[in-house]
Amino acid sequence: MDDGHKSGLQLRSLIRKDGSFELSLADVATPEPGPDQVVVRIEATPINPSDIGLLIGPADLRSAKQSGTADRPVVTATVPPAALKAVAGRLDDSMPVGNEGAGVVVQAGASDAARALLGKTVAMIGGAMYAQYRTIKASDCLVLPPGATAAEGASCFVNPLTSLGMVETMRREGHTALVHTAAASNLGQMLNRICLKDGVGLVNIVRSAEQAKLLRGIGAKHVCDSTSPTFIDDLTDAIVETGATLAFDAIGGGRLASQILACMETAANRTAKVYSRYGSSVHKQVYIYGSLDTGPTELYRSFGMTWGVGGWLLFPFLQKIGPEAAGRLRQRVADELKTTFASHYTQVISLREALQLDTIAAYTRRATGEKFLIDPSKGG
Repeated sequence: MDDGHKSGLQLRSLIRKDGSFELSLADVATPEPGPDQVVVRIEATPINPSDIGLLIGPADLRSAKQSGTADRPVVTATVPPAALKAVAGRLDDSMPVGNEGAGVVVQAGASDAARALLGKTVAMIGGAMYAQYRTIKASDCLVLPPGATAAEGASCFVNPLTSLGMVETMRREGHTALVHTAAASNLGQMLNRICLKDGVGLVNIVRSAEQAKLLRGIGAKHVCDSTSPTFIDDLTDAIVETGATLAFDAIGGGRLASQILACMETAANRTAKVYSRYGSSVHKQVYIYGSLDTGPTELYRSFGMTWGVGGWLLFPFLQKIGPEAAGRLRQRVADELKTTFASHYTQVISLREALQLDTIAAYTRRATGEKFLIDPSKGG
């Protein structure tokens, strides 16, 4: 390994037992690659909502202060005592962050699979991506199509595989159409493109007229605005039209999951041949996969007895379907990287800029249409 990448900066997140929180940049030795490993110089890694959970955790950013130097900024804050129990497993452990990223393979182990990647631009998944270098298994790398940049490939795992996983779950569990909440998100737009391409009925639930307009502008057929006075009727009509009996909910808290189940029940009863006092026999399922609302999930039991509410996460799903099926999903992402699975970023920042208080305030806002990309090779 040449001197250029024996070590590199890595963003670390630390919550101590006393409730203090710290973000900093550490100079970390880059491990020599084993036979089946490569070293990647990271050039692009996105800030996904799932990353913010580990990066910031339950820290109260209103208490955040910046110190250190321009070269090595440090951000400190406090974690409310009531929230410490939820992160007990990570206390006093300095955590690397970043689920996915992309860059150039600068060193390879002895195996043919590793050596074949030398000099290639690859996308990776496996954590600790908010860093200048990452030693990783060759099998955890996806070679990007010719001409694709690291920025174009940086988000080719979490959002693409999550949206593909939703459609795959639908098929495997015998449903024929989907409902999706917070549907104007980067992921939601991706799911809309998949469903249009594959001929799958999709009901998009959004939280403003602007988001509804954005989705209709990219071809979405069924868009329901939860702030509209006619929301429940609109949602029921869209579910009747599509036959959706499965929903993926990014909100989590509040009444939305309950409202979706109730509208599915109303839709099922509209076409029912006979009345049943136990409700329809159509199975209605909501999977919660996000927590934009961290409050309790409220269920008002107005949807019969044939229903389910559960959690859904990408990595357990990929494990469940096995490497061959997961490989097919990954290959589709590579094949449609610049079309179905294209991601758009509103800002590219350096590792140092990721520790500026105003930048942290912007990316933790999780505003629709805003997506941040970290380029660890970028100065400033």
